[in-house]
Amino acid sequence: MGTMRQQRSAETRVKILEAALELFRERGFAESTMREIASRSGVATGLAYYYFESKDAIVLDYYRRALEDLSPLLEPAHKSKKLEERVMAILEAKFAYFEPNRRFLGALMSNAADPASPLSPFSEPSRPIREFDFAQFQRALDETGVSIPKELAPHMAKILWMYQMGMLLFWIYDRSEGQSRSRQLIKRSIAMVVLLLKLSNLPLLKPGRKAVLELVAILEG
Repeated sequence: MGTMRQQRSAETRVKILEAALELFRERGFAESTMREIASRSGVATGLAYYYFESKDAIVLDYYRRALEDLSPLLEPAHKSKKLEERVMAILEAKFAYFEPNRRFLGALMSNAADPASPLSPFSEPSRPIREFDFAQFQRALDETGVSIPKELAPHMAKILWMYQMGMLLFWIYDRSEGQSRSRQLIKRSIAMVVLLLKLSNLPLLKPGRKAVLELVAILEG
């Protein structure tokens, strides 16, 4: 009996989530209301609030589901022995996964840009998603054997994550056919990132390494 109740509860939660995503795609995040989401999913408004206290909570649940879905999809990205190829493959996998919701994700940017918002990539509620991404980039660094200066090593996965966030933002707003400009930008910029990473081992670039760490500290703060 308990198992059946849990299953029905899980199904209702998914039904509300999927109805919300449909509305967000059609009308936009700001324009959709919890009442409309409840109506679209065929449940009472109070029940929708029982499962999700706000639209932000729905989006965070979508991000958590994305994390679970992406985990196996990112495995093929880890086959290459070159860091730049791995980073490109990770981003391509995310482009493919998020493509159906690209417009909706663009509408979220005004909310996510606020550091106080739970939807911010730097917020506490989004920590599991952030740490999942850190782990993907750390694995890429470890398995490709790129030489990293000692002081940069603990921060390099985070630096690649910040690079990824910039590329995803560009992709969301890219209106070129098939977002071809995004792919061109990644191909050229990641090659530059890897080259700078290799050059950063030179003693002459110690001031540059210090500047990078200062930038990371500012972004984290």
